[in-house]
Amino acid sequence: MTPMTEAIVPASQPTSQPTSQPTAQPTAEFAGEVVTHAHVRDVELPHGAGRLALVTLDNGFDHTRPNTFGPASIAELSSAVNGLRARAAAGEIVAVGVTGKPFIFAVGADLTGVSHIVARDQALQIARAGHAAFADFADLPVPTFAFVNGAAMGGGVELALSADYRTISKGVPAVALPEVFLGLVPGWGGCWMLPNLVGVERALTMIIDNPLSQNRMMSGSAAYRLGLADAIFEPADFLEESLAWAAAVVAGETTVERPEVDRDERLWATAVTKATALADAKTGRQARSPYAALDLVSAARTATREEGFAAENEVLADLLMSDELRAGLYAFDLMQKRARRPAGAPDKALARPVTKVGIVGAGLMASQLALLFVQRLQVPVVLTDIDDGRVARGVGYVHAELDKLAGKGRLSPDRLRRYRALVTGSTNKDGFADADFVIEAVFEQMSVKQQVFAEVEKVVGPNCVLATNTSSLSIAEMASKLTHPERVVGFHFFNPVAVMPLLEIIPGERTDDATLATAFAVGKALKKTCIRAADRPSFIVNRLLGRFMGEAARVVDEGTPIDVVDRAFAGLAPMPPFVLIGLVGPAIALHNGETLVAAFPDRFYASPTLQRIVAAGKPGFYDLSSGRPVLDPEVAEMIETPADPVVLGADAVRDRVLTVLADEARRMLDEGVAQAPMDIDLAMITGAGFSFWNGGITPLLDRTGVAVAVTGRRFLPEGVANVANAATTSTSR
Repeated sequence: MTPMTEAIVPASQPTSQPTSQPTAQPTAEFAGEVVTHAHVRDVELPHGAGRLALVTLDNGFDHTRPNTFGPASIAELSSAVNGLRARAAAGEIVAVGVTGKPFIFAVGADLTGVSHIVARDQALQIARAGHAAFADFADLPVPTFAFVNGAAMGGGVELALSADYRTISKGVPAVALPEVFLGLVPGWGGCWMLPNLVGVERALTMIIDNPLSQNRMMSGSAAYRLGLADAIFEPADFLEESLAWAAAVVAGETTVERPEVDRDERLWATAVTKATALADAKTGRQARSPYAALDLVSAARTATREEGFAAENEVLADLLMSDELRAGLYAFDLMQKRARRPAGAPDKALARPVTKVGIVGAGLMASQLALLFVQRLQVPVVLTDIDDGRVARGVGYVHAELDKLAGKGRLSPDRLRRYRALVTGSTNKDGFADADFVIEAVFEQMSVKQQVFAEVEKVVGPNCVLATNTSSLSIAEMASKLTHPERVVGFHFFNPVAVMPLLEIIPGERTDDATLATAFAVGKALKKTCIRAADRPSFIVNRLLGRFMGEAARVVDEGTPIDVVDRAFAGLAPMPPFVLIGLVGPAIALHNGETLVAAFPDRFYASPTLQRIVAAGKPGFYDLSSGRPVLDPEVAEMIETPADPVVLGADAVRDRVLTVLADEARRMLDEGVAQAPMDIDLAMITGAGFSFWNGGITPLLDRTGVAVAVTGRRFLPEGVANVANAATTSTSR
């Protein structure tokens, strides 16, 4: 496609254009590709530095459709760059810059077309096309600049790395190379260019550490500190300041000095070994992409650019054809589509407005809820508890957290004062009289919750929704003694509330549509991923985790060492099961397990070891004070070795637990606990941190054959999450 060109120069200085521009042909056709155009305009740099050709990437949509690179977009960028090369050779321009549309620089490759890649040769062409386009930009005969004005991920970061110089805005919310998170590598130059710019240790933070830490993003300021950019400016006048800085560079008034990259072989080997250990802990070597990226980064110490890019081409071609990528794209699609349109949610027109929120309880969970509600809903929030001390601590916690946000510049002084004034507390529930939504966060015992709701019902109006944050108890039973049980709904958050995205919404037997619709509307306003679950013990996540951790505990109680069991789940769960128990809290984990044992005694297991740990008041199996888990010696003495121990290896432990997970997931679908396998996967990703590159859990069970072996059938149709037709939306590559 021919790039759009606008000449913005004084009339006395006409710009001659080349008679023709070479047009790169797309290497493949992606159905539905939203083409990111490379609009070119000329800018006179300040102080007579000369004329810069500014390429603006823009797909013609607002920020909800970020700039991405598909074959047609890459071809257009190549065409624009080739035209600029001719102009540079003719002396018409002294520099070239690239920037993005408002709020977005570029977020990588458009993977909607992965479903159209049926042969490795096609994948290889795509890898080569990206490298060729970015190399053409890097090799222009005039200085090149990337003005990173907004979110930059994947190929967007790699395009910026291809420039000679980079500026970045302090307002940039996200900079990342997230490829390993999805099952790819930074394959358009990232694995070679980044370590050769910032050094191996910093490069591996971005290429390995961040993606494997739940796809952590960097701010613009953090990216600048990493060494990704040479200058940083405020967002209000970012482009103007960037152009002035570029003029100074072109004129020789500003010299960019970067630390020399240390190429000591032992230094690189140590950094790679450290990153490999992290990959082992996170993936258990069950994923290919982090190790492929590590090999590429390791080779970048001595490889030429051509060698580095050629190696990236081969690796990227392999991974584009992999099941790992298909599962990652399936998971991404769940986040982009199913999470935004929850299955089973009533018509949103039925939702009632919420102008005030009441919270029963003022402990840590209740206080976290209050903080979330006041930030997202911006309505009065009233906390209640049994004495003034508890109330004061709860309100104080919220105020202190708001003060921290203000101290970090994330809340203005006016908003801080307003939010603090909106959060109040009381020892009685009279303040709930005009509340539209009351949620309880008290002790996980049915009689206590029933009493709380009975007290609240006497105070609130007839349309007030009564929500429970129970993690396992029956919504119908909780509402059974109320005059209006139809307004009770489960509203189950995951800890920590501010971090975990999932919110399970559970209607009771008599919950009406208006109550359920209001719950979904509130959940959306809280910016949570809302999933409808049936009113069955422990709902979705805690039921599967209960079977998972119960079986792991059974294996330990039968005689397998705890470290072997924990090691078996690297790459499946976000952390080993006995570390997870410490995070959840042994008492809560035991309560969930005992609830499930009471409901399903033939399948679930309440560990005597865990019972002893709870009775002893231990915070978990491990001492985490050193920053790494060390088995508590007192806990080790509580693990009783049976007379005839059954000692399993890590692979056998993993197979055994995958078997029970397949069994439980099938039962949950048959019972209607979750409406579809996609809801189980979305819940386990957002509520339990299960791996993107596994697609959650059901694609893994299908791919390994466990699903068919245990249940006689797959969870997902043939061709979903393990062949190339899972992704239907753009993503960072």
